[in-house]
Amino acid sequence: MTDDGDSEAETDDADETGRPALADQRGVDSVYGASEDSHLLAEAAAEGVEPGERALDVGTGSGYVARALAEAGADVIGTDLNPAACRQAHEAGIPAVRANLLDPIQADAVDVVAFNPPYLPSVPETEWGDWMETALSGGEDGRAAVDPFVADVGRVLRDDGRAFLLVSSLTGIDEVRGYAGTQGLDSSIVAEESFPFERLVVLCLQYRQ
Repeated sequence: MTDDGDSEAETDDADETGRPALADQRGVDSVYGASEDSHLLAEAAAEGVEPGERALDVGTGSGYVARALAEAGADVIGTDLNPAACRQAHEAGIPAVRANLLDPIQADAVDVVAFNPPYLPSVPETEWGDWMETALSGGEDGRAAVDPFVADVGRVLRDDGRAFLLVSSLTGIDEVRGYAGTQGLDSSIVAEESFPFERLVVLCLQYRQ
């Protein structure tokens, strides 16, 4: 499913200014754990996969969504840019490789892709640049990782393949769907949940027939 790629990287607890890592400030781990968005995506992806299908969990983090896919009967691997996340996923029984989005994944390799992207809008001068920031911050429009994923996901999907993408109203749901359309992908909302500060949806993306 994957091409050869880098599997090791150093972790950093402080940047060049000596500031503590964002994860340390928040008192949390450097790997993004399961939250409301993870639960919503996991349920939708597990319902949308068939036993025996090949599945990929992009940005797997702790491996929560990947485990849901595996429990639904999929043959699943995870990818993550954060080496600590890859280790956590391995410890949870999920094969994982270090990768930037879909870069090492071969064409026509998987039936289902799931992705809970970093989607919080942010500006460079407020970012700390550590792994937790990488897991959360989506650039000025919240789509710094979303748009490249949408542009490339069709390449790795088999015929009738589906991609399940978590999108926040903070990111711009209509904007993501509009961009998917320009890439030849149909999109439908298959799950959603509203909160006082945002609306979360799971989009199912498929190549237009």
